[in-house]
Amino acid sequence: MNTSTWHRFPDVHSFLARAGDFLRSRPVPHTVPLTVCEGLRARGPRVYGDEAPVFGVLEQDGEVRAAYFRTPPHRLVVTPLAPEEAGSLAAHLHAVGDPVPGVNADEATAAAFAEAWRARTGTAPRLHERTRLYRLGELRRPEPAPEGRSRIADGQDRGLLARWYAEFVRDIGESGLQDPGAWADRHIADRRITFWETPGGVPVSMAGLTALVAGQIRVAAVYTPAALRGRGYAGAATVEAGLAALAEGAEEVLLFADLANPTSNGVYQRVGFRPVTDFAVYDLAAAAVPG
Repeated sequence: MNTSTWHRFPDVHSFLARAGDFLRSRPVPHTVPLTVCEGLRARGPRVYGDEAPVFGVLEQDGEVRAAYFRTPPHRLVVTPLAPEEAGSLAAHLHAVGDPVPGVNADEATAAAFAEAWRARTGTAPRLHERTRLYRLGELRRPEPAPEGRSRIADGQDRGLLARWYAEFVRDIGESGLQDPGAWADRHIADRRITFWETPGGVPVSMAGLTALVAGQIRVAAVYTPAALRGRGYAGAATVEAGLAALAEGAEEVLLFADLANPTSNGVYQRVGFRPVTDFAVYDLAAAAVPG
């Protein structure tokens, strides 16, 4: 007899009280829930948007088997599910009337949920992106290394960081993400952006870090302006960010790369990152909810 049941939680604190041990038990595949929920816990529920986030877990015989969250207006993020569990999640979310603009999960889970949502609502999913999760093995500096040096972004870099973040978001085809100025302020305050700059002190690339949680840090928002690409700057910035993560005590240093961009995947592998698993992001059209 299947006793699996989805349960919702009203805030990140109650969610982590129930699901925290489960998420920490597999910090590599759970890197996104861990890091996003840490931001919500540390800075409040509106750090990723104006609407309140939603949370839930799948329990079976008193044990947590899976978890989801969504920070509106963004997509649903789900831990790995079996196909039948993806179907039950679609039924659960439809029954409670939650909008589901999209889903972000490991490739099998995302495809299973997208199909279950289509079967329940009649809406057609659209594949937005496929990404690969990498973990750091032995860190290697790019060869040949570009001229220049690394440094941590500070308050004088606020305008540049805000502009680069907006350009980064545009380049990856996203919208409605965090306010660029607030994003820059937070990352400057936490000292979590590494620049690679020319010998003359001009920043040419950046790599950000998420907070340390459950022994893992993820390299995120690696960006080089289009006119400066192909010179090794992103690889150099990524290596320096990785070194900073290790110095902070990370046992696992992770990053995602868009599988449609072979150049970035090649760069990350050359500096020591190794594939873990593939993820998929689907856009799901809005559907009517039960009245």
